[in-house]
Amino acid sequence: MDKVGVGVDIHPLVKNRPLIIGGVTLPSKKGEKAHSDGDVLYHALVDALLGALDKGSIGDYFPSSDPKYKDIDSSFFVFEIKPLVIESGYRIANIDACIQLESPMISEYVPIMRDNIYALLSDLGLAKESISIKGGTNEGIGKIGKGKAVSAIVSVLLYKEEDK
Repeated sequence: MDKVGVGVDIHPLVKNRPLIIGGVTLPSKKGEKAHSDGDVLYHALVDALLGALDKGSIGDYFPSSDPKYKDIDSSFFVFEIKPLVIESGYRIANIDACIQLESPMISEYVPIMRDNIYALLSDLGLAKESISIKGGTNEGIGKIGKGKAVSAIVSVLLYKEEDK
């Protein structure tokens, strides 16, 4: 049986913080205000995987109240939930992500983001060609459109190896 999960993350943007998306530090005067490094793509990816497995959310495993996660690289969260996918017997068929950010434009960084996700999850059956990352703006609407926030929406499709 295939399973689909969706994850959403949003963080305000503030001065004196790096803007990190998909493990890439982007050129920006503002970055995510967060307990960890604030990588919205990785946070939404973790929630999508957990959702597909019916295992809760990122906050259940890595609460922002825990000081050991202060400023931590969010790839840690992706790496740490991989055993849940493995133990469930599922593999990753594809990942589809959309980053909502007024600026900078992310298109030139997408190949590196894809490489980073592939490096983290390729051992779960994920092909690099099955990772889609798109950027979009909010056309000046809301906190994202005013350059005060960044968000990511990620969907994943999981499958059982024996089903294919």
